[in-house]
Amino acid sequence: MKKQIFYILLLISTVSFAQKPMVKAEIDTTNIRIGEQFNLKISVDETQNVILPKLQLQGLEIIDSTKTDTVKNSLIRKYILTGFDSGAFYIPQQQIFVKNQAYLTDSLLVNVATIAVDTTKIKKFPIKSIKSEPLTFDDYKIYIYILLAALAIIGFWIYWFVIRKRKEEEEEPTYRALPPYEEAIFRLNELDEKLLWQNNKIKEYYSELTQIVRGYIERELKVPALENTTDEVLSMLKDFKDAETILTSDETIKKLKDLLQEADLVKFAKSKPLALEIEDDRKDAQDIVSNLKPKPIIEENDELE
Repeated sequence: MKKQIFYILLLISTVSFAQKPMVKAEIDTTNIRIGEQFNLKISVDETQNVILPKLQLQGLEIIDSTKTDTVKNSLIRKYILTGFDSGAFYIPQQQIFVKNQAYLTDSLLVNVATIAVDTTKIKKFPIKSIKSEPLTFDDYKIYIYILLAALAIIGFWIYWFVIRKRKEEEEEPTYRALPPYEEAIFRLNELDEKLLWQNNKIKEYYSELTQIVRGYIERELKVPALENTTDEVLSMLKDFKDAETILTSDETIKKLKDLLQEADLVKFAKSKPLALEIEDDRKDAQDIVSNLKPKPIIEENDELE
């Protein structure tokens, strides 16, 4: 009876030791030379809930690896490894989880041998001098850019100080400045030809009309009429009239006041006068220019004569 129990226990232990392991690591060779490649295969006797960690190596390098493949209810993954240093290197145990249970592969030893070199058979050559590389565009581009920049600067200097100046001298108009009255009448006629108020550009029309009148006053009387306000211009003319330094009438000053105030209403209050009123203002502008003159200066010699 005791012998039977012993045989049964021996059989169970034998079967358990002969049972196929859950995880396994294999290599196709254990000896390589530096730079040679060999294969590592990791197989797992399960296909569900398997976690293969990143391969951990010391002294060896991974060249390539395949995707995990399923073969006969087993997971297989292959790696291509190599070594670039001579010596004996272990592929350490790899921890693999199967259904949340950890399993370890066997550690594997790989010998990496150097390549024997027979120095007696190597042909010796004299040391050669350093050979310079052929010149390329990159070697010259900085000089090309500097040359182009210098040419651009020289070209700009010639244009700015020679050609442009000569062109300005050639194109400089030669004309005679018109007297204040003739210039004002000329500009009034130009304003009529523009047909501004007829095209509903009333604000532009009054702005240019009053600018012509103010410009005439400024040139003829030599006062800053273009810069001063309407009240300042009217006050200044009244002072001139009281001092008898200008030849004009109260009616002319009143026309000027009405014209400037009408223009201010158009420009700032968006007033829109009728066509008849615009035509009257145009006539008043010409009357102002015609009837507003500085009093001629009579020299003492003329009075004595």
